[in-house]
Amino acid sequence: MTIFGFLLSTLPVIFIGTFSYLTSYNEIQKNVNESKLMLIMQIKSNVEQKLTTVNQTLNQVINSSFMKKALNLNITESDFIMYNDLRTEIRYMQSFDTKLEDVILINERYNWMIKNSGLYKFDEYPYHDQLASLMELPDSTSWSLNPSTWFYSEENANNSACSYSIGLVKQLPSRGLDPHGLAIASIPACDVQSLLGTNHSDLSGLMIVNEQGKIILHSDESLIGQPAEKTGIQSLTQLNGASGQYKSHIGDEPFSITYYRSDFNDWTYVSYDSIQSMTSESKKIGAYTLYACLLILLICVTIAWLGSKRMYSPIKLLLKQFGHRSVDEKTSNEFQLIGEQVHALFQSKSRLEDEVRKQLKQVRTFFLIRAFQGKVKAKELHDKLEQFDYSRQLEEWKTMSVLTIQIGTLEQTRYEKQDLELLLFAVQNMVEELIPEEEQLAPVMIDHTVVTLIGSEESEKTAFQAKIYTATEQLMSEITSYLGVQVSIGMSLPFHDIRTLSIAYKEGLEALKHRMTLGDGIIIQFENINSGKPYLKLNYPNHLENELLDAVKLANAEKAKDLLEQLLRHVFATEMSPQEYQVPLSRLLNNLLITMQESGISLKQIYYGTGTLFEELLDCHIVAEIEDWFWTAVIHPMIKVFRDRQDAQYHNISEKIIELIHRYYDTDLTLEECASRLHYNANYLSSVFRKETNYFFSEYLSAYRFQIAKKWLAETDIPVKDIAAKLRYNNSQNFIRSFRKQEGITPGQYRQKMMQVEA
Repeated sequence: MTIFGFLLSTLPVIFIGTFSYLTSYNEIQKNVNESKLMLIMQIKSNVEQKLTTVNQTLNQVINSSFMKKALNLNITESDFIMYNDLRTEIRYMQSFDTKLEDVILINERYNWMIKNSGLYKFDEYPYHDQLASLMELPDSTSWSLNPSTWFYSEENANNSACSYSIGLVKQLPSRGLDPHGLAIASIPACDVQSLLGTNHSDLSGLMIVNEQGKIILHSDESLIGQPAEKTGIQSLTQLNGASGQYKSHIGDEPFSITYYRSDFNDWTYVSYDSIQSMTSESKKIGAYTLYACLLILLICVTIAWLGSKRMYSPIKLLLKQFGHRSVDEKTSNEFQLIGEQVHALFQSKSRLEDEVRKQLKQVRTFFLIRAFQGKVKAKELHDKLEQFDYSRQLEEWKTMSVLTIQIGTLEQTRYEKQDLELLLFAVQNMVEELIPEEEQLAPVMIDHTVVTLIGSEESEKTAFQAKIYTATEQLMSEITSYLGVQVSIGMSLPFHDIRTLSIAYKEGLEALKHRMTLGDGIIIQFENINSGKPYLKLNYPNHLENELLDAVKLANAEKAKDLLEQLLRHVFATEMSPQEYQVPLSRLLNNLLITMQESGISLKQIYYGTGTLFEELLDCHIVAEIEDWFWTAVIHPMIKVFRDRQDAQYHNISEKIIELIHRYYDTDLTLEECASRLHYNANYLSSVFRKETNYFFSEYLSAYRFQIAKKWLAETDIPVKDIAAKLRYNNSQNFIRSFRKQEGITPGQYRQKMMQVEA
């Protein structure tokens, strides 16, 4: 208890002493930092005042009538007047207090360059390639750090005192869409260096760093043009905010770094000071604080020793409240018992944290699905991703792209349709394993599509696309090898802002829709879709559709299948977007349904799904799948209904013709007369009767009349001559010859034979 009392009294003293020392330490450092920041602001103001003057004077030059006229002329040695006017404008700029060493005018289109030393052919200038590269700067007006040798002629290239120059580069014409010239105002870095002052040492200093992280100005001229890391200071391009301070080490010594990023040209002004030199006074304060704390500690030890006996009573009371032994029993370590109780509480807390971690993955998946679908506010997206430990990726990634992966048709594979969900889960796991964790967000499944975001430190578009295309090819190869199915991968346009995530997801899905014409097993980049070509106007094949509808009505399955293939081949021969293909496909489906309705066929007779036929059509992704769906889901079921109707109708017509024959066999009955009575075409009736009975109409009529003749001969005494007349034979001889041909005997012999049988 004495030790406990000592510690209890010691902590406040140590805290107060430490707080006093640190407060003084930090206050001194804060004052120094504030003064350094004010100094930086003053230097920034002086530098930018000079740069602004250069910018304004150069603007006057490039906007002058001489310059505008010169940009459209091929200036040669003979154009002395124009050359002299341009030189006058340049000397006008250098007459101001701008410290300009040289002003260079370049016209790449007409291959001339004017500078202090004269007129040059641009492509013959020794540093042509370096100066031409300035045409590729992204902004029309830029500040750049360049070697001084670029801006000197051959005569004085070795006389410059400064190794580097600060150049103001303006693309010409300034308001044109196709710049083909440059105006470069070059200021020696040494002339601007004087604005930093000379009161620097190894323990402090000032420097200016451009937006690429290279030193523009420094007290050590050998460091100009070098990355800021050469000074031992971390990369300033990674710093957040317009200004601030942080601590870093230069060598083995700690330094305080103060920086301010300018809005004028994105330069960073940096001051560095040794913390040891800044806080030398605080050491004295620390010594006084230490003596005071030791005195207070001595007093606290005495009080702790005297009050230890009294302090034990609360511990006994605490043990009693925990339900342990009585206060009179001795124990080796009361704090151990208290610790066990506290440990039990922490175990409960750990178990709760484990349960929360198990749910975290599901919560993350749900969030990513909502983010891809655009259901997360753009301003909240970055913060939410940081909550799921994606902060490092968001800081490092400069370029991103969304991948959407769909499994192709399962026909001719070892899988069934019910295996699709399991295959998608396998693809999701393979994506998560094959793509490094630091280069992706966790893949998720959205509507039978595996979706993931891939990011890279590559800022150059071509390099990023090459990298991501290599990754997708490997991914497709591995999936095909291990799962035995084909997948198609859609790639969005590269983007740099995570807030456009949902737009990129839609681009990936849009790219996948082109499987309709390109087929399965492909990688489709959104920017390659259509390549900006206009779509051809579709000439819808009405004649093929009409023939197809007729074949369906006639239940001619073979012809209908062939016509469907021709019609779809005609539709997909025209280059269109997937959305535009939906128009002729929907038109075909609509006309099929109209034909079905006009024929009195109910939709329930051919379709048993819970959705709609149009939704099922839009779910088909490739031509073969669309053709198979039209045939199996619509056309073939309709043909079956028409065939059943046709069979019933043919049977009914045949029965009516037979009934007419049985009733009017003793008249001059013809097929045309039957057609007239039944209101059908004679050729149609002939075809139907032949199909149902395997007899031509005349054959069946003659056979029936022959049966009647045999009946009359056997049952009546009607003369043969009268029988022949009743059955519409031309004469009795024709009847006798026909009868003998059928039975092998004459009608009279047949009658006698039948009478003998009856007797």
